[in-house]
Amino acid sequence: MNKKFSVFLLIAALIGCNNQKVDKKVEEEKIRQTIKDWTGLLDKDSLERTVSFWIDDAIMMMPGQPVIKGKKAIREMVESSRKIPGFKIVWEPPTDINVSENGDMAYVFQRNQITMNDSLGKPMTQYNKSVSIWKKQNDGSWKDAVDIWNAEPPLNK
Repeated sequence: MNKKFSVFLLIAALIGCNNQKVDKKVEEEKIRQTIKDWTGLLDKDSLERTVSFWIDDAIMMMPGQPVIKGKKAIREMVESSRKIPGFKIVWEPPTDINVSENGDMAYVFQRNQITMNDSLGKPMTQYNKSVSIWKKQNDGSWKDAVDIWNAEPPLNK
């Protein structure tokens, strides 16, 4: 085999490897299942297991709070949230998951409700809408990289 043909085959193989089709539906389902597993254990499981669903340099932006950067700061926020009287967060299943063309990132739309006791001990709930960015890990799993949410407008009664 001549050298030019060998180089051509090598380049063709490399291009072929980089243009692999991503099954977005499969990746979407992986993310959906990861979110289901994660939200099912938020109040119940260990702090470390809960925090393991974020990447190390994750960012959170919550209503009325400073930006939280990194897993250490997120761990501290989760730990302190669990100590708030009456605190509970409920994440609804995603309304939309959009996987990138190359399958390494996705953005997800969700809603959540955060409940905690007011100064009189009465539960109050805030309803929120959110978007999060997920990154595919080298092992094929997905982790949360960015969370941002804000309050839903009050319901008119």
